[in-house]
Amino acid sequence: MRASDRAYATLLEEIQSGVLAPGTVLGEVEQSGRLGVSRTPLREALSRLASDGLVVQASPRVTVVSPIDTGDIHELFEVRRALEETAARLAAARGDRAEFASLADEFRATDASAAPDSYYALIARFDAALDAAVRNDYLTAALKTVRTHLVRVRRLARDNPDRLAASVAEHRLIAAAIAVGDEDLAAHATHVHLHNALTSILESLEATP
Repeated sequence: MRASDRAYATLLEEIQSGVLAPGTVLGEVEQSGRLGVSRTPLREALSRLASDGLVVQASPRVTVVSPIDTGDIHELFEVRRALEETAARLAAARGDRAEFASLADEFRATDASAAPDSYYALIARFDAALDAAVRNDYLTAALKTVRTHLVRVRRLARDNPDRLAASVAEHRLIAAAIAVGDEDLAAHATHVHLHNALTSILESLEATP
């Protein structure tokens, strides 16, 4: 792996996980030393993160992790709603029904509050199955961009057991609707899930001191 790719992957994971919080200053000298790369590959990594919208330039030599505010989250969910409801409809029409029936069973058996990491791994597999089912490279590329940002805001609901339990049930219904080929139900269940997710995230932000 190239040094710039390694630096990008490390910084991306740290930003998405919250290790590097919004507003964190990413000075070139400090980050080069910490990541064990020279400044050129670090700058390449930071440029990619800037293209992702995850960092912004505070000065020619100082980069800052992008903030998360309610306006950004509303805009993210506007795009997410359009993409994911369309993806759910297409998956119901084109997807492998047995695969989504199996995923629905896995969601039914999942206790997200007891094992949130396993739950998010299951969501990642569901997303991968959805991407494969829609058979539309343009749509899946757009979804990938949205998910890059979504990882950060999802953490806001991670410590809410009631929301996690509801999210499991919502994903189970989406998967079950796709499994029986019900396009309208798949899209509607996705709409309800996204509405509830957005409401929970905004409430978490309001409760944060």
